[in-house]
Amino acid sequence: MDRHRTPSSGTPENGPVRPEDRPARLAVGIVGAGRVGTALGVALTRAGHRVTAAAAVSDRSQRRAGELLPGAVLTTPQEVVAAADLVLLTVPDDALPELAAGLVATGVPVTGKLVAHTSGRYGTAVLDPITRAGGLPLALHPVMTFTGRPDDVSRLTGISFGVTAPEPLRPVAEALVLEMGGEPSWIEEARRPLYHAALAGGANHLVTLVVEAMDMLARAGVAEPGRMLGPLLGAALDNALRLGIDGLTGPVARGDAGTVAGHVAALGGESREGRAAYVALARLTADRALAAGMLKAEDAERLLEVLAD
Repeated sequence: MDRHRTPSSGTPENGPVRPEDRPARLAVGIVGAGRVGTALGVALTRAGHRVTAAAAVSDRSQRRAGELLPGAVLTTPQEVVAAADLVLLTVPDDALPELAAGLVATGVPVTGKLVAHTSGRYGTAVLDPITRAGGLPLALHPVMTFTGRPDDVSRLTGISFGVTAPEPLRPVAEALVLEMGGEPSWIEEARRPLYHAALAGGANHLVTLVVEAMDMLARAGVAEPGRMLGPLLGAALDNALRLGIDGLTGPVARGDAGTVAGHVAALGGESREGRAAYVALARLTADRALAAGMLKAEDAERLLEVLAD
């Protein structure tokens, strides 16, 4: 199979070629065909590859794979690997080391096969058992949340993928990302934990902060907290992404220690955990504002006094 052949784009006589009519370039197997695996499988199919086999544990994942990947045989992980040129290991982070070692222990041939995982936490070292057995390791982490809804695939367009691979395989890894509609971003192996901590902290903690804010507004008597917060948070996110710390507003940026003290007191009567989170984030905000020259040293000192435990 020629892995570098580009599918025909059609001719004026016969019109554009549909994905299902293209010569398949890679046989793709998916181990862990859940939300992420099926979305990537559909994207690779649209790029002209063919998902031949998939392994899914839950009934829901099996149904989703059957619906979205109708040409794939649902089978065991070993048979998925045996049938594929490109194997996607789309399993939870904690399951990945055991899966990589376990596949090799079964004796399934991996020599010459591209084996890619989608974990943000790991680079390619987690696939060392497969690499030693002759596999070609890739780490392709899509920077997006997946809900299992049909729009998961469309969300791949234009998103970043954190890519780590041995240098000779870097062009292959980046080409696969581009075929799925994404943008490859190279991450060194040793930087993967920091990279993933930044993404998880930014996205997951954002959800917690928003939900916490909605709960507090509800307790304050606001009938529709989401409607109130939407425009404010949208503007704040836009400012942060465009301007960085220069987009900061509010009492910490102004050095308004009295207002911050009032917040801390109010939160203390509602939620110990909420108060602790507010204090920690306010301290970090003050440090950044001071370093950026937005906050005077004396104002920062007063803020830190009211934010002391």
